[in-house]
Amino acid sequence: MTGPEKELGSITLAPYIFKAMPLIGVRRKAGSNMFRHQINTMAILLDYKFINAVLLKAAVIHDLFEDAPGMPGVSREEIICIDEDGPAVYSLVMEVTRRIVDGIKESKSVYLTRVMESGSERAKILKLADRISNIYALGFVSDEAFVSRYLRETREFVLPHAKRVNADMFRELSDLVDDRQQKSKYAPQ
Repeated sequence: MTGPEKELGSITLAPYIFKAMPLIGVRRKAGSNMFRHQINTMAILLDYKFINAVLLKAAVIHDLFEDAPGMPGVSREEIICIDEDGPAVYSLVMEVTRRIVDGIKESKSVYLTRVMESGSERAKILKLADRISNIYALGFVSDEAFVSRYLRETREFVLPHAKRVNADMFRELSDLVDDRQQKSKYAPQ
């Protein structure tokens, strides 16, 4: 086995996949469910040859605290005890999770700016993979106002930073945004 093959082979994802399973019943605006989005986000990272254990494990549960809070097993304690990477995985997941302060959820603009400007390198990479997955899913969304808002947020708060994070992911994300924007103009009203 080569170095990357050996490294990837040593990553145990099953406990994180199990933790993400409560997301199976959480429906997405584009159909499907949040669990598949978690797995798709991890697959995008693998496609770009990211094989860091913490990054891949965090990808599998990155929306858990936003979309399945309070469900059994969704707690800091449960995640940090999974394995030796648990504390770092939890920290990364929290870094890409919208914060709630005094009962008020962080605005999308503040959230995206925080992650893309002052987040760790892993948080930025995870956010780009998450956005790529989400924009693919926009192809199944007919709510033009939602699509337009999502594309605008991506152009305004993610793309200006994406090229510095990963030029290839920037290119894919830019192409996806442009493609969806063109399709939106011609979508039936």
